Amino acid sequence: MDQDPKRYTITAALPYTNGPVHIGHLAGVYVPADIYARYQRLQNKDVAFICGSDEHGVPITIKAKKEGITPQQVVDKYHAIIKKSFADFGISFDNYSRTSAEIHHKTASEFFKKLYEDGKFIEEVTEQLYDEEANQFLADRFIIGTCPKCGFEESYGDQCENCGTSHNATDLINPRSAISGNKPILKETKHWFLPLNEYEDFLKQWILVDHKKDWKTNVYGQCKSWIDDGLRPRAVTRDLDWGIPVPIKGAEGKVLYVWFDAPIGYISSTKEWAEREGKNWEDYWKDENTKMLHFIGKDNIVFHCIIFPAMLKAEGSYILPDNVPANEFLNLEGNKISTSKNWAVWLHEYLEDFPNQQDVLRYTLTANAPETKDNDFTWADFQARNNNELVAIFGNFINRVMVLTDKYYEGIVPNAGPFSEVDEQTLSELKAYPTVIASSLERYRFREAQGELMNVARLGNKYLADEEPWKTIKTDEERTKTVMYVALQIASALAVLSEPFLPFTSDKLKNMLNIRSNATETSLKWDDVSSKSELLNPGHKVDKAELLFSKIEDEQIQQQLDKLQASKKMNEIANKKVTSQKETIQFDDFTKLDMRVGTIIEAEKMPKANKLLVLKVDTGIDVRTIVSGIAESFKPEDIVGKKVTVLVNLAPRALRGVESQGMILMTENAEGKLVFVNPGEEGVDNGATIN
Repeated sequence: MDQDPKRYTITAALPYTNGPVHIGHLAGVYVPADIYARYQRLQNKDVAFICGSDEHGVPITIKAKKEGITPQQVVDKYHAIIKKSFADFGISFDNYSRTSAEIHHKTASEFFKKLYEDGKFIEEVTEQLYDEEANQFLADRFIIGTCPKCGFEESYGDQCENCGTSHNATDLINPRSAISGNKPILKETKHWFLPLNEYEDFLKQWILVDHKKDWKTNVYGQCKSWIDDGLRPRAVTRDLDWGIPVPIKGAEGKVLYVWFDAPIGYISSTKEWAEREGKNWEDYWKDENTKMLHFIGKDNIVFHCIIFPAMLKAEGSYILPDNVPANEFLNLEGNKISTSKNWAVWLHEYLEDFPNQQDVLRYTLTANAPETKDNDFTWADFQARNNNELVAIFGNFINRVMVLTDKYYEGIVPNAGPFSEVDEQTLSELKAYPTVIASSLERYRFREAQGELMNVARLGNKYLADEEPWKTIKTDEERTKTVMYVALQIASALAVLSEPFLPFTSDKLKNMLNIRSNATETSLKWDDVSSKSELLNPGHKVDKAELLFSKIEDEQIQQQLDKLQASKKMNEIANKKVTSQKETIQFDDFTKLDMRVGTIIEAEKMPKANKLLVLKVDTGIDVRTIVSGIAESFKPEDIVGKKVTVLVNLAPRALRGVESQGMILMTENAEGKLVFVNPGEEGVDNGATIN
C-alpha cells in the first residue's frame, strides 16, 4: 500500500489457551505489535489493535485430559490468566476477545456457510488416521510421527515444530496415537476441503511478485518454498467434539478445523469492538484504504500467508494483509523455550517477581528481538540492559535534568538566551529523531528503532556532560538557563518518543514533566518533536524528580536462575525413564552374590585410559585391586577413604593388563551423575556382608 492509509487493522496471533504466555510469545508477536500500534496512535491514526484467546483445537483437549477437567474449564482458566497478564504488561489491545464467544461462533459459521454455498469447498470421503483403542479419529495434534521433510521424530500431524513445515497427518512416517501410543489405522470419513491449488496463481502473484521487496525475507522464503512445493487441498473440518460444529447437514460430529476457525477470530473480535465503540467493522476489513497487518511467530507463517488469504479470497469481499512481519524464535539461556518441559519465563510470574518493571522486560525483548534469526534471552543480559542502559543512560539523564531544574529554578522551565552552535546542533539532531525512528518502525525493525530512541538519551547525556550546567551556574547563570532549557526539550522528546517502547516509563515521565492534557493523554504527539519550536514553554512548572528505573541486584537474577534450574530438575524427575525390570531370578540366584562393605584405600588413573581408575579396596577379607570406569566422574584423591559396596565373588577380568577382582556398585542420581551405592551406616566394619 503506497498511499497513506485511512486506518490500520493490526492483529496479533491468538494465543492458545492451553497455558500462560511466556517471553517467547512476547518477543515474537505481542511486544512488536504493541510498539507499532502505539506508534500509529501517536500519529493520530485510526487504529484497531485486535487479538483474543484461541480456545479450540486439540491442544486444549489434551490439556483437559491431562488435568482431569473439561476443555471449557481449561480455556476459562487460561483465558483469564492471559488476558490479565497482557493488560498488566501494557499490551494495548483495542479488543481482546475469545473464540468461545457467541459472536465468534456465529461469524465463523457464517463464513463457512458462505464458502459452502458458493461452491468453494471440495467434499471428499478420505482415509484418516483412527485410534481403534480410543475409538476415535485422530486430529492433527493427537498424532505424532517422523516429519517427512526433516526427519524429526516428534512432529505433529499438521506441523513440524523442528523445521516449521506444514503437512497432513497422513504424510507422517511411523505415525502413532498421542492418546494410546498405538499405531493408528486408516479409516474412511467425509470432510470438506479448501482447494488451495486453485489459488496458486493468485498467491504466486500476490506474494512472490507484489510483495517480493517489502516482506521480510524469512516470511517470503517460507511462502515461496511452500508454493514451489505445490499447493494441495486442505481439510477445513475435523472429527472432534470440541470446537465450532460444522454448520451444514451431513456434518454431524464434526467441527471446523482450528486453523479455519482461529483467524476468523480477528474478524469476530473486530466486530465485538466496533459494536461497543459505535464503529463499522467492515471499514477495518473490507475498505481498500485500510492497511492490515498480521503480527505472528514463524510457526504461523503458512496459515497467515497461504491458508487465511486463500479463505479471504474465496469469500470475495475482504481486503488482504499488507504485511505479515513474522519473527523467528526466542531461546532461553541457550535452550529452546519449552512449555512441556517448563523451560520458560512466564509473563504472569515475571509480573509478580518484578513488580512495576514491565518496561525492563519490554526493552530487553526488543533489544534481543528475533527479527531475522533465532535469538537468546539470558537473565544476565536482562540485568545488564537494565543497569547499564536504562538506569545509566536514560534514567541518569532524566534524573539530572529534573533534579537540576528543581534545584536551580524550583521546577520552572527557564527562558533560553542566545543559542550557541552546540545548542543549535543538538536541537537540530533532536528534531531529526522522530523521522529516523519512524523509518525503522515502518520497516518493522523494532530493535533498530529502540536503539535510535536510546540515542536520544545519549544525546542528552553528552550535551549535559559537555555543557556542565553544575559548573556554569556559578559563573554564567544566563548560559545555564539556556542549557537547562535545551535539556528539558530533550527530556520532553523522550517522554513522547519512548511511549511505544516503554509505555510505563513514558507515562511516569509525562507526569514528572506535567505535560498531560487530561488523565490519559499527553498534549504532545509524535510529529510535534520535529515540528514544534519548543516542547516545553518557559514558565511551565514541572513536578519533582522520581527514579524511572532502579538497579537490579545479583540476588534477584540468581533467584530466577535457581527457579529455572529447579524447574528443569522437577521436569527431569517427572520424565525420567526408569530401566525396565530384568528377567525374574530365583532366591538361590540372589544368594550366590557375595556383596561386602569395603573402603577405598588407594586410587590412581590408569595410564592412557580416560575412563578407568585403578583402586585398592579393603574388603575386610583382603585388599584387592578393582578397575572401575568412573574416572570421568571422580578424582582419585576425592574417593580415598570412601565406604563402598563391593561384589567380591565376581570372576576376575583383565582390563588393559590389570586384573580386576570385583565390582563396585554404582548408580545415577536424578541429575544423571554417578554416585556410590551407600553401604549402610558409618561404623560398619569392612567385610560386613550385605544381605
